[in-house]
Amino acid sequence: MPTSKFHAMIHSKCPRCHVGKVFEGKVYSLRKQQMNDVCPHCGVKYEVEPGYFYAAMYVSYALSVAEIVSVSVAIAILTGSESPWFYLAGLAVTILIFAPFNFRYARLILLHFLTPKISYDPRYELALEIGEKDQESKGNKMN
Repeated sequence: MPTSKFHAMIHSKCPRCHVGKVFEGKVYSLRKQQMNDVCPHCGVKYEVEPGYFYAAMYVSYALSVAEIVSVSVAIAILTGSESPWFYLAGLAVTILIFAPFNFRYARLILLHFLTPKISYDPRYELALEIGEKDQESKGNKMN
C-alpha cells in the first residue's frame, strides 16, 4: 500500500520510492548526520543540481522562525518576564536544540514538497511489497 508524502518525509524516506533512507542514523545522535548521495533502493540522485541544498537554508530559516516565535510566546505566557536576557537565553537554547532537526527536515521538506524534478513513483513500493509476499510464500512452501 503506498505511503503518503508526509509519512515518508517524517521517516526520512526517499521522495521517489518512499522506501530507501535519505539519512543514515537518527536525528539526535553523537555521530555526524550523514545524507546519502543517492537512494539505496531506487538510485535517484538527491542533489538535483550543484548547490541544490542551499535552498534548504530558506526552509531551515522558516522552521527556526516558527520555533523562536513559539518559544517566545510560551516564555511570555508562562513566566510573564520582561527581561530580554531571559528571552535571549531561552531562544539560544531553542536554536541549539533544534539545529539537527532543522538541518534534516529542511532538506526533507525541500526534497518532498519543493522539488518538481523528483516525483513519487508507486511502482518501487509495490515491487517491494510483491517481493516480500513472494519470499513469504516461498518460506511457507519450504515448511
